Amino acid sequence: MRQKSGLLVVALTLALTGCVQPPDSPAFKPSQQTPKCTQESFDLYIEETRNWLDANRAFITNDHEKEINANAPFELKPEKTLHKTKGVLLVHGLGDSPYSFIDIAPLLAEQGFLVRVILLPGHGSKPADLMNVEVADWINAVEHHTQLLKSEVDEVWLGGFSTGGNLVTSYAIDDKSIEGLLLFSPAFQSDSSLVALAPIASKFLDWADIDPVDNYVRYDSLTFNAAGVYYQTSKRVRDQLEATQFNRPVLVTLSADDSALDSQAILGLFESRFTHPDSKLIWYSNESDSRDSRVNQLNSRLPKHKISNISHMAPLFAPDNTHYGINGAYRMCNNGEDGLEADCRNEEDVWYSAFGYTEEGKLHARLTWNPYFEELASELKQITR
Repeated sequence: MRQKSGLLVVALTLALTGCVQPPDSPAFKPSQQTPKCTQESFDLYIEETRNWLDANRAFITNDHEKEINANAPFELKPEKTLHKTKGVLLVHGLGDSPYSFIDIAPLLAEQGFLVRVILLPGHGSKPADLMNVEVADWINAVEHHTQLLKSEVDEVWLGGFSTGGNLVTSYAIDDKSIEGLLLFSPAFQSDSSLVALAPIASKFLDWADIDPVDNYVRYDSLTFNAAGVYYQTSKRVRDQLEATQFNRPVLVTLSADDSALDSQAILGLFESRFTHPDSKLIWYSNESDSRDSRVNQLNSRLPKHKISNISHMAPLFAPDNTHYGINGAYRMCNNGEDGLEADCRNEEDVWYSAFGYTEEGKLHARLTWNPYFEELASELKQITR
């Protein structure tokens, strides 16, 4: 039986009942300063951000270089020379890192794109660094690096995952020179209206959710301030879309079972507000929920692969990803099944799903790879040709 309550709803409930207390750990103590993200060159931005991470990150493993590589901004040069140069800026989601695009970025470089992936302020170092960020910090980072990319190539695309999808869509609505958008689980609409309370809660409480620190490519803990900033990005983009349609090519991936988002509402926004005929939505679902010919429905229940449904994060990662893939080093057992995380880590017979999904007789970890990654690669090639 699917549980529709997302992580933010659980976080709000726990925090407001006084159940969330941070441990005495460097991960839960904010850095004294935030890194600059408006350098005059992308190379300098990478260099200075890596140095800042080296000095300020609360490291999880002994391999500091591996952790910095996963969390630092990066660039991939195009693999072929085109008559008209193309660039794409990719923006990760709330609590995530540039690692979100470790499998997507090479696909775009193969197609001739100069690919740049930025690190949003407050990310990559420690969860506590999300205590003091403001929505303007994220908006300014996207604007600066988009403008920098525009000065170096003829054609610019923007891409984003989750909250990053909100940020790049907002920017592209106002900047008509942006060629198109690549949106992975765009977080236009939360699954719960309670998220709107996060900006108020952040004035009285720091932590919405505390989880063990064991995943070096993202934060699992969440501050109320960050939840509030996410809400501001979602409201902003919805207001913009209500006022105008977006008539440039867009590729969207979206799971009907995404527990963090109101997937049906986002599907409706795609159908009504993203009007370009070449736009495409990859809809991971067991139901054909749309009559729009631009919606490509792919079955999300795949018993052959022990997949019950598709999660929020799954579209991003290839099955052979060394961290999140089928045989990857990390199994995400923080999946809403309280008290079963140890079993999840040790059992061989584990199924995979979106956060919060339960089914009698089955133990579920989060699905962290895309069983349709080859289909996504094909759609990326088509939309950006």
